[in-house]
Amino acid sequence: MHKLYLSTGSNLGDKNSNLLKAKQSISIYIGSIIKTSSIYVSEPWGFQSEEQFYNQLLIVETDLLPQEVLREIHKIEKALGRKKTTKQWDSRVIDIDILFYDNVIYSSNSLKIPHPLLQERKFVLLPLSEIDNEYIHPIINMSIAELLTHCPDHSLVQIINQNNL
Repeated sequence: MHKLYLSTGSNLGDKNSNLLKAKQSISIYIGSIIKTSSIYVSEPWGFQSEEQFYNQLLIVETDLLPQEVLREIHKIEKALGRKKTTKQWDSRVIDIDILFYDNVIYSSNSLKIPHPLLQERKFVLLPLSEIDNEYIHPIINMSIAELLTHCPDHSLVQIINQNNL
């Protein structure tokens, strides 16, 4: 079994429901969810939108390889109504990102693990610190707590729904 860290986010439609449906699909198609963060609300990162994001982090045990996980994520996102745009960042019904896969460093045209921007995103680091504060980033060699301390993102990120798993 591999330990997989996923970030989920939504800023369109029923955001709570979108995160719940993503969790249910992840548990069916990717693996067992062993830990979830609380749900956080945050401003959009990298683009302007009036709609705030709801974000949640999941730790999943999976038998799938990284590219297989990515294929399943794309299927889940599409099934939940995500529309791909030409913009790098945009509003979305659901977004699922692979942050870490064990301590693997992986790079292909379609996937980079660890996620190359996670240390710059407070909306990722805060929920990640809630569920695994001591995890060491395999490239940067800092714990999640240390990354959060050094994060250049000063946007407002708040818990809106306490963890229930």
